[in-house]
Amino acid sequence: MTLAPELDLTRTSAVDLAAMIRAGTVTAAEVADSCLRRVDALDGELHAFVERTDDLAREQAAAVDAAVARGDDPGPLAGIPIAIKDLIATAGIVTRNGSVAYQDWVPDEDDIVVERVRNAGALILGKTTVPEFGYSGVGHNPVSPAARNPWNPALTPGGSSAGSAVAVATGMAPLALGSDGGGSVRIPASLCGLVGFKASMGRVPLYPGCRDERYPGVSSWESLEHIGPMTRTVGDAALLMSVIAGPDPRDRHSLPAGDTEWLRCIGDDSVERVAGLRIAYSPDLGYLPVDPAVREVVGSAVSALERLGATVAEVDTGIEDSRRHFWPMVMADTDLVGMRNMVAEYGDRMSPHLVELIRHPWTAEDLTTAQMVRKRVVNQVARLMRDHDLLITPTLAVPAFPVGMQGPELIDGQMVDSGSWLGFLNIFNMTGQPAISVPAGHTTDGLPVGMQIVGRHLADGDVLTAAAAFERTQPWRDRWPATPTTGTEEAGLSR
Repeated sequence: MTLAPELDLTRTSAVDLAAMIRAGTVTAAEVADSCLRRVDALDGELHAFVERTDDLAREQAAAVDAAVARGDDPGPLAGIPIAIKDLIATAGIVTRNGSVAYQDWVPDEDDIVVERVRNAGALILGKTTVPEFGYSGVGHNPVSPAARNPWNPALTPGGSSAGSAVAVATGMAPLALGSDGGGSVRIPASLCGLVGFKASMGRVPLYPGCRDERYPGVSSWESLEHIGPMTRTVGDAALLMSVIAGPDPRDRHSLPAGDTEWLRCIGDDSVERVAGLRIAYSPDLGYLPVDPAVREVVGSAVSALERLGATVAEVDTGIEDSRRHFWPMVMADTDLVGMRNMVAEYGDRMSPHLVELIRHPWTAEDLTTAQMVRKRVVNQVARLMRDHDLLITPTLAVPAFPVGMQGPELIDGQMVDSGSWLGFLNIFNMTGQPAISVPAGHTTDGLPVGMQIVGRHLADGDVLTAAAAFERTQPWRDRWPATPTTGTEEAGLSR
């Protein structure tokens, strides 16, 4: 089969690729080869992948093409390449978790989401770069090269789903799976110009991640963690959600299916359905320093939703600053005995900030106070959402910053701790509400800025509908970072 010369499969949406493969206008093998060539061209500089599975992807592509040739249904993700975050278990594929302690670990079973994308016809390209066990919002770890932002390789892509974001942002993969215990899907989505969706807690079941007590580090984050799609378009995110959402008995928190029609949420009428929504907007939650460029870009994006007929009000959210209680919440979900034994054996080869966190002399009062703060924050947010359908904030307080840092210590002229830039995110892991980061625009020097849209409890459909409507009015899918195989003009750097 010969492709039309103008068709670049690495710049084609997952929705379109699946339709083309089913129709026989392109083969899954051609799609796989295009993405693998893209990885060959770019990953030596950007380090999205820590483990490639080229042979597996080609085998899966052959199976999809054979199904199409027989007239069988190849699945909803028919022949679409996907990158898998290296905190997500993959049977038969090494899963290092960014740690020397797991550098040779090959899981004996897939995570539920991996089972589902395999069964849906996706092609697994490999495992993507993470910070150690995901305990960071950036993309470096002690065992592999740091992931780099394709918009400027001197800068971080964010994390902890770092490599997944880099892969999608550059066309190495049209789809990726990330995980989000405190923002780790939304952070790199914002810094790399992508869609990153954290659905309601329980929409996407987790196992063995968070729930297999045999594996310290892997078994952490249970009451905070979500797995979600990282894509270039809202439609692709909805497509992946239609595959990975739904209950599983191995996750006692998983929700019944059926109350959200994922693909219906992003239909042609999304713009009309945004009209009349009541949107609360907070540029800083009342206490966060925010880079002026971020304020400007997100403020302009919110105005676009207002022009669609939504009612937008800048609000005092009434949500307290709970950031110092977040890590005690994580510790309450952690196998501290197992992690401390790991630190005793490998501590000199582990990330210093993680070692410090594990060695900290946590008290019962630290952990229980954090849980009371969490309950109070959940109630504060619920009161806010009684009068609003959606809450919009910046995703992050800053654009991308240099690789190697945990976070900037100066924002808008104020000295801050290195985690301040993440202050819009982990609240909604505490509450379990649906939240998405979508590209709001770019700074004057071309760096992406994300806008976070948060819905009421279980109102995933409203979040996706608003995101789809915004995308229709301010499309971003044709804006790409300049890379070694794309010049500045082709990348569309003048919007």
